[in-house]
This record gives sequence, structure tokens and C-alpha cells, in this order.
Amino acid sequence: HHRCRQHRPTAPSEMPIHRAAPSWNEARILAHDGAPAQHPPIIRVLRRHRLMKQLLLALILPLLAVFPAAADTKAPLIPAPPALSARSWILIDWQSRQPLVVKDADKRVEPASLTKLMTAWLVFDALKQKRISLDQVMTVSDRGYRAEGSRMFLEPRIPATIEDLMKGMIVQSGNDATITLAEAVAGSETTFVDLMNKTAQRMGLAGTHFMNSTGLPNAQHYTTARDLATLAANIIRDFPEHFPLYSMREFKYNNITQYNRNRLLLIDPHVDGLKTGFTESAGYCLIATAKRAPRRLISVVLGTASDSARAQESLKLLNYGFQFYETVRLYTKGQTVSALRVYKGADSEVKAGFMEDFHISAPLGTAARLKATLESVQPLIAPVEAGNRIGTLKLTLDGKPWGEYPVVALETVRIANI
Repeated sequence: HHRCRQHRPTAPSEMPIHRAAPSWNEARILAHDGAPAQHPPIIRVLRRHRLMKQLLLALILPLLAVFPAAADTKAPLIPAPPALSARSWILIDWQSRQPLVVKDADKRVEPASLTKLMTAWLVFDALKQKRISLDQVMTVSDRGYRAEGSRMFLEPRIPATIEDLMKGMIVQSGNDATITLAEAVAGSETTFVDLMNKTAQRMGLAGTHFMNSTGLPNAQHYTTARDLATLAANIIRDFPEHFPLYSMREFKYNNITQYNRNRLLLIDPHVDGLKTGFTESAGYCLIATAKRAPRRLISVVLGTASDSARAQESLKLLNYGFQFYETVRLYTKGQTVSALRVYKGADSEVKAGFMEDFHISAPLGTAARLKATLESVQPLIAPVEAGNRIGTLKLTLDGKPWGEYPVVALETVRIANI
């Protein structure tokens, strides 16, 4: 058991700038438009009490250098989030993955056809792994043909391509198409559902459990608004080549044209997905996403009273997020946040940072008041592998915790030769 001590970070105004000193490391922080800050901040490792036992090193990151000084003087007034006529909802920023507005987001709910997002993720993954192909043909099984609810209107003896089945599931929400795709990927819907639950666990969807591929009601078939937002964000990130399917407004199959039930595709030109859902017990549900360059937001609204209500309530959330929040890029992929001391290594230091661009979201006009510290567990002893977590970036806004984010080694440090 090691004793830990955290040093009080030196305030930015107390930090003399010695650019040549080896214990200092200059880190560029990028503004929201991607341009480098005019005066990159200086990071200092506090080594006042160097212990050979485990120690927490705190690094001050003066984020004020990112933003104009005037931004803090006339910050806009931020109204309270809109109160929606729904059972639960969440709004997240896709780049930062931060929740902006939350109401009962961890409450267990029935997902209805929003279930098909996980079905789609697994179909997209099977295509990526070349286990199935877009031009592969499938004939609907008796189970799929007799499925309740929305239909693509597959015919028992007329095969359909995987590409058409995907459109039938995503645009028309066809349960016959969904079950046929599940059988194409896993041989049976039962086996496919097992894949759904294992994938949910891997994604960290702790409040989710599936019993079928379609979303038909079952007491053990449930999820949460937060888990659905994560799943939607993963689809956009992992399969950009298939994501445009969610913006299709109509699809014709078997001489029957059906229209996408996501009304926001017609109301707001910035909306380009994702999925609607409805059962009597679940109510009218909608996961929507909109991109107003360079930002993308995802809203999940569950349990409204009507088709029009789910669209209007979702639009309220999206508009609120775009109007009253901003997202800034603090660090680019592979950018060094700090160099941390390594003991018994071939190198004496290891570069620490993020493997992907690191974004943060905050109420409009408040980002200049964000403050950060980087905590690193010491002593850090070689070997250190690239990608290993070696610290935590802690952000506060006006003295209140805003978020904690893992910082990893950007390079590998081997054990020193004896």
C-alpha cells in the first residue's frame, strides 16, 4: 500500500517561464476553429517533494491561453435546458462525448425499434470483416416473414440483397428485413442476440440487455437513453461509409414506397439521422443527430405521446445545444501534454497525451474559465508501453469538477540496459 500525496498546483500567474529548463514542456492547445493558440501554455511538473514511493504529480494547464481575454467579460446568459414532454432524454456532443442535457438518462426503458441500431452495428461490422457482402442475397425465413410490426414486405421465395435489406431495416424499420439480416450474420436470430449482448458489454452499455433483433416488447429487453446515445455515436464513428443510409427519406421495394419516419429529415436540413421507435408501451421515441459545421450533436428522446411530439421535442434539444454550448479542441492526436519522469528506463522521460483529438464542451462563453491539472502516478517505472494510461486530466469550471479524462503514453520506453 503506497501513500499518495497531491501537490497544490502552482497558479498560472506564479509560474515563471524558463523555456530552456528541462522540467518544463510546452504544449500547444488549439482553439475551436483548429488554429493554434496565440500564446501556447507552459506546463510545469511540480517536483517539490520527490518521493520514491507512489506519488501523485500535479501539472497545471493554464487553458486561458486558448481563448480571447474578452470572452470572459461579456459571457452570454445561458437559459435553463428545455423541459420536454417525454419520459427520459439526453443530448451529447459527438466530438467530446459529453452529455449537455440529461433527464433520467440512466432509467431503464423499452427501446422499441431503436434496438435496430445495435442490429445495424453488427451488420456493418460483418460487412467490414467481409463475412457478408452487399450483393449477397438472402431469402426471408418463415420466422422473418411472420414477424409482427413494421415490414419491408419481403416475399418468401424472392431473395433480396443485403444492401436492400439494410435499407429496409433502416429506412422502413422492417422487422422482416431485420430478422433476415440477423440470420445472414449469425445463422439464427437467437445466436445474433447473443452477439448483440456481448457487443453491448464491450461498448460499456451497462444498462442494456437484448432479447431480439427488432425491439419487439419483452420484459428482459431494455436499455437507457445514455446507452443509446453511446451506441449512436459509435455507429457514426465506426461506419461513416454506411451512416448516410440514415438520411434516406424513402425506399421503394416490391413496388411499395415507404418513407423514413424521422420527420426531422424534412424539418431541419442539418439533421442526417438516425432512428425512430414506437410501441404502445415504449411510446414514440427518436434518436436524432445534426451537424452544424464543425459540430455534431446527438439527441435521444424517449416516451413521447406522438410522432410529431418526438420530432419537436428532439428539435428543442438540438437547438439548445447548438445555441448555448461550444466545443473546443484542447489537444490534437499525438500532441504532447507533458513529458513525465520514467525510472529505470532507456529514456528518462515519456511523452504523455491523447491517442485521438481531445475535445471539451462547455456552456457558451465559459470555456475561458476552464482550468485543468494533470495527475500522474509516480514513480513511473519502465517498461512503459505506448497507449498505457499514465495519468488523468482533471478539468474544473468555476471551481466545480467538469470532467476527468485518461492520459496515455504516446511512446514506448524500454527497460534500460544494465
